[in-house]
Amino acid sequence: MKKEIGTLLLLSTVIFSGCQSDQKEERVSKETHSPTHIDTTLIGTSDNQEVRLYKKGDGVKLEINGHVKDFNWNNPSDTGTEPQVFYIDMTEDGKEEAVIIIQTGRGTGLDNYDIHIVDQDLQEIKVPYYEEIVAQHIESNVVKKDHETLTITGRALGKEYHFDYHVDPELELQQDELGFGGITIYYLENQKIQLTLAASVFPIYVADFHITYKYNHTKNEFMIDQIEVAPIQL
Repeated sequence: MKKEIGTLLLLSTVIFSGCQSDQKEERVSKETHSPTHIDTTLIGTSDNQEVRLYKKGDGVKLEINGHVKDFNWNNPSDTGTEPQVFYIDMTEDGKEEAVIIIQTGRGTGLDNYDIHIVDQDLQEIKVPYYEEIVAQHIESNVVKKDHETLTITGRALGKEYHFDYHVDPELELQQDELGFGGITIYYLENQKIQLTLAASVFPIYVADFHITYKYNHTKNEFMIDQIEVAPIQL
């Protein structure tokens, strides 16, 4: 009889332990997929709430259909412009991706945005930033033709461009090629990533480079498709 009682007690202990384990696993699972226990602030959502973007101290927290992941992106600064959040099929595979556009800098002669594309498995898809575009696809040369004219020439994605720009005769030319980085504006158009990249001859902007991206299925990343150069007319 004592042996039977001992067996029952042991069995009860195992069952109770198993229940505790299941409850613990369920609790951990819920915490993994919920940002509410973290010190976060909701700063943007897609139209139908599939995507939620949270600001946290050392980056952001992104939620897609209830699944959550931290990213060490540039933290949205207090620029007065809310992040843009979309849920769109950007890769033409029948599945939507999260698209996040964040303004990271704003001021006199300064307007900067970052863009991030994240699939439903919370994996970020590469989008080349302007430094890589300029290094690989843009060549330029700037000379002062006379006391009030700059002659600007170059190549963008293999296509040549040439234009003159009238400047203050007092301008002292301190560079022999275009400068980039002051204005980098990302936006979406017809489910395509677009970038307006302003080119400068310090301290003036002389042209806009309008860049269109396309998705490369083999490399699973976005690449440059077109670059159009538009001189800024005074």
